[in-house]
Amino acid sequence: MNDSTHQPVLYKEIIHALQPRSGGRYVDGTLGAGGHARGILEVCAPDGLLLGLDVDPQALVLARKTLAPYEQRIHLAQASYTSLSTQLVQLGWDMVDGIILDLGASSMQFDTPGRGFSFMYDAPLDMRFGPHALHTAADLVNELSERELADLIYQYGEERESRKIARAIVKARPLHTTRELVAVIESASPPRRPFDTFGRAGRIHPATRTFQALRIAVNEELASIEEVLPQAVTALAVGGRLAVISFHSLEDRIVKDFFREQSTNLVNPPYERIYEVERNATLKEVNRKPITPSDEEINNNPRARSAKLRIAEKL
Repeated sequence: MNDSTHQPVLYKEIIHALQPRSGGRYVDGTLGAGGHARGILEVCAPDGLLLGLDVDPQALVLARKTLAPYEQRIHLAQASYTSLSTQLVQLGWDMVDGIILDLGASSMQFDTPGRGFSFMYDAPLDMRFGPHALHTAADLVNELSERELADLIYQYGEERESRKIARAIVKARPLHTTRELVAVIESASPPRRPFDTFGRAGRIHPATRTFQALRIAVNEELASIEEVLPQAVTALAVGGRLAVISFHSLEDRIVKDFFREQSTNLVNPPYERIYEVERNATLKEVNRKPITPSDEEINNNPRARSAKLRIAEKL
């Protein structure tokens, strides 16, 4: 893995959203190579602090190099953002002023052939963000029933051909490499017009959605988002901000729905009981519509094209 081509998505927008300040405490729950974290630390100088979390040990190696000039103001841990509350307790931080979550796989992970994230390289079917994930993609591909595979590919990949693909996978098992899986998916998919990696010809690669679905399932990504959001709200100081970058509709829907729910007062009207538990809103949505990358950023970094940024502020 190398960070030579890594570009933090929506970098300027994240810095503007979190409004880092001297003396503040910040969390980057998806540290990666440390691009967003570096920007936060630059702006919150001279004494702002940052906690960086990532389950990927290779990412942490790169982040330590990136953030070496700020080593006196950072705390890095190989841990999932789902352990946010625990990590803060261990540091003795009762509140933080800003949190960023940059969801999904990183460009570095896609560009490391041996990790199995990309259908562009031949590699073992792994797809784990970190070494402690319970299953690899190969485990799911070779052990799930046809129905379970079809449901997984449809639910997490929103793939219309999920039943055909699952049937073809089961028939071809065992499958151990990305190249083997791609060949099976292509055989089960209808003919398509020419495409390129980023779908600029109007078509995406037929393996895209299945690979996405397997990656999400291997890393329990959607459940992790649902688990961390309430922790983030609890951790924020009043006026603190949570900034979340998502890359597909399933992630964005979870974030959007959570922000909307937490920005609404739940108060029963007189003589009626609609809500079991009444509460005031805990968040204010900073942007009702997601912020998306500029045309310039997309031209410079095509992988940013599907990014959506939502920001909420603690009340």
